[in-house]
Amino acid sequence: METDSETSINLMSKEGDAFTVPANVAKMSELVKSMIDEEEDDDSTPEIPLPNVKATVLKKVIEFCTHYSTEPMDEIEKPLKSSTMKQVVQEWYAEYVNVDQALLFELILAANYMDIKPLLDLTCATVASMIKGKTPEEIRKTFNITNDFSPEEEAQVREENKWCEEA
Repeated sequence: METDSETSINLMSKEGDAFTVPANVAKMSELVKSMIDEEEDDDSTPEIPLPNVKATVLKKVIEFCTHYSTEPMDEIEKPLKSSTMKQVVQEWYAEYVNVDQALLFELILAANYMDIKPLLDLTCATVASMIKGKTPEEIRKTFNITNDFSPEEEAQVREENKWCEEA
């Protein structure tokens, strides 16, 4: 009987690109793990379609899972102790999420869809670190969010939530 690190799984991206991955790495995804368990009976390399994940994002997800299998990420403390990811997780993981916002959000969606909790924790913590200590205006600028409140509505919301800013 082959071990999970000896057997391979083909992960198929949205575009149809195949990525051959050791089973122990692929099984970090609860979605993939459940799909593999259903195909146990045949000896060929299982092919797992991931229609919601682009090839570029899947490659990055596999990079995370491969690294995580040899050096697991430290638990992320909540609330975040810093807005600098290098003070929250090991350096490799901090560099891993040092990507543009579009890719970061695609990684969040992929981690959620594939059910990879450590990756979801890391990517969401990265977004939280981008928000930590910022004013609503700075957050809007960071994430390119338009303010759809009238000045009167904004003043009312600020008044209702004054207790938040006192902390």
